[in-house]
Amino acid sequence: MRRGDSGINCLLALDKPVGPSSHDVVGRVRRALGERRVGHAGTLDPDASGVLVVGVGQGARLLGMLTLDEKAYEGRIVFGTETTTDDAEGDVTVTAPAPAELFDEDYARTAVAGLVGELDQVPPAFSAISINGRRAYDRARAGEVVELEPRHVRIHEARLLSVEQGDVCAWNVYVHVSKGTYVRSIARDLGRALGTAAHLDGLRRVASGSITLDECLGLDELDQLREAAIPGRCLDPVRALGYPFRVLSEAEFADVSNGRRVEPGLCVDAQGAIREPARGELVSLVYQGALVGVWRREGAALRCEANFPVGIVGVGGMHER
Repeated sequence: MRRGDSGINCLLALDKPVGPSSHDVVGRVRRALGERRVGHAGTLDPDASGVLVVGVGQGARLLGMLTLDEKAYEGRIVFGTETTTDDAEGDVTVTAPAPAELFDEDYARTAVAGLVGELDQVPPAFSAISINGRRAYDRARAGEVVELEPRHVRIHEARLLSVEQGDVCAWNVYVHVSKGTYVRSIARDLGRALGTAAHLDGLRRVASGSITLDECLGLDELDQLREAAIPGRCLDPVRALGYPFRVLSEAEFADVSNGRRVEPGLCVDAQGAIREPARGELVSLVYQGALVGVWRREGAALRCEANFPVGIVGVGGMHER
């Protein structure tokens, strides 16, 4: 085994605290597990916390395949000021009084529920979007005027959690959104729509795709994790991918390991139906409790898209039948 190859191949869900960047968390995983091949899916800003999915070893190769397009967040929207970054880290650019009705919970609940739907949203100037090879936040920090094109996004669900009563008006909200949606922009635009100004002051990701906070490890737990305990604490890679799965026989595993095509056979989909893979459909291949490949149905056979010779651990019992 080469230096920096721990032999650990899995997906982990971590509860990122406020402070470190997503890249910092990757470095923490590398040190804790002695594995250099680590990556993450779905960046969280340093001042945001919550679900961060990390791939370790061969698990890092799964990150681009994960269907984590939808996210859920809890955030605190503060009314009265707008900032350069659309969150509490930026300089105040607009000040406006918060109308008295914003303190009324019924009014707030109706306003938040009204966010649901499709819209064209302008991302924050301080964002990681690339403009001619440079990040928008780098241009903004350099004093350049950043004008980003609107993005078509969808807010699937929006709920008021509470209204804070005090000198400052703040709403705590839950939103379930599509890929590419900025909660900072939701806060900014909501303030404008209600005749005032607003920014986001605190954000927690509570779900990334089907992965929730209940499945997450804290960073302190990560430091205490040992290789033997990892299969019981990592994510089920088959469930995380969401593709139908097929359990291989010993002979089929030998063929798959050598890249030889195998018959489509029968797979089990997310609804529990047993069927043949559809033409062009991706299938997770399982052998002895590990994910060993993601193959695609082409014609009368399955063809390799990606193989994981050592196997990615964590496959649950329901995916081994």
